[in-house]
Amino acid sequence: MVLNRPLVPSRLSTAFSHTGSRPARTLIGAYIALTKPRIIELLLITTIPTMVLAAGGWPETSLVVWTVLGGALAAGGANAINMFIDRDIDGLMERTRNRPLVTGRISPRNALFFALVLEVAAFALLAWSSNVLAACLAISATLFYVFVYSMWLKRTSRQNIVIGGAAGAVPVLVGWAAVRNDVSWSAIVLFLVIFLWTPPHFWALAIRHADDYRAASVPMLPVVESAATTVRTMGWYSIAVVLASLALVPLNDMGVVYLVSAVVLGVAFVALTFGLGATPTQRAAMRVFSFSISYVTLLFIALTLDVLVR
Repeated sequence: MVLNRPLVPSRLSTAFSHTGSRPARTLIGAYIALTKPRIIELLLITTIPTMVLAAGGWPETSLVVWTVLGGALAAGGANAINMFIDRDIDGLMERTRNRPLVTGRISPRNALFFALVLEVAAFALLAWSSNVLAACLAISATLFYVFVYSMWLKRTSRQNIVIGGAAGAVPVLVGWAAVRNDVSWSAIVLFLVIFLWTPPHFWALAIRHADDYRAASVPMLPVVESAATTVRTMGWYSIAVVLASLALVPLNDMGVVYLVSAVVLGVAFVALTFGLGATPTQRAAMRVFSFSISYVTLLFIALTLDVLVR
């Protein structure tokens, strides 16, 4: 089923959804575009709060800075490799046709070399500034994103973003490991929050760009299933996200700030997602997409505040 198109998408939604939609004006800008900086920004939103939780307060500032920088380098390298792999289909989709490898601003060889340099730098920086576990986790996310999602699932399975989205949840494990040099149940719960949040977040965007994915033969759920099935599946995942977020309360003795925020934000997320079934338009889908970003941002801010005000 092809969903009705909105008249005008929201500015926030457009900003996040059209990564690479405008051609870079400079060569430096083109290399920055390869890293998908808006995606990196969203990933790092979850890293710092996780470090605060792991430390039971504000960790050493230098550790936060180096961990964020290392995580940004690893994520940027992974995104650049993804563009290298997807350069054939990016030219077929409106939202990606101005990416540097499609326009020829950067050659595939140079893009791949740049990405590999970022990954090496990320591993070295994280291993030096925190520990080898954090560095290995960051690189494992890249390997999973590249080989499992980009090279295999994205073009072959409707479960592509469900399984492949695990890579985007690894930054919380990196943040935790950087502080404690281990991976505890609290870190795993936060991993699950992001892992379960990714499908409804991305499928909302995929509804907006279903025609693009259809043109590129990428089997995103809104392309291969009806609107009703897509929305229902998104709704169940949103419920799972809320339950996972609440599991952190007894596990880590979270206070009222986090508890109230998790409940209020969770109810809003579930209601908005299921509400998409009543008006399954692209505009409504982008509202869900925009709120999903606000949801995860505010949830992790609440986590940080809860720890710091104890």
